[in-house]
Amino acid sequence: MTKLIALLLILAMGIQVIKPLGLPGLRRRMDFWKLALIAFAVWAVALLSRDFLM
Repeated sequence: MTKLIALLLILAMGIQVIKPLGLPGLRRRMDFWKLALIAFAVWAVALLSRDFLM
């Protein structure tokens, strides 16, 4: 699951650099770092939930 999340978010960051997604807060190419922060948070939640729930 975490590998899939990482792959999708890296793909989204690559797309953001090439052509901005146009979402609120992601209108410029420089905003890919915001996706990196979101990716880190989602990845951390997935890892913690896997450790605590299993």
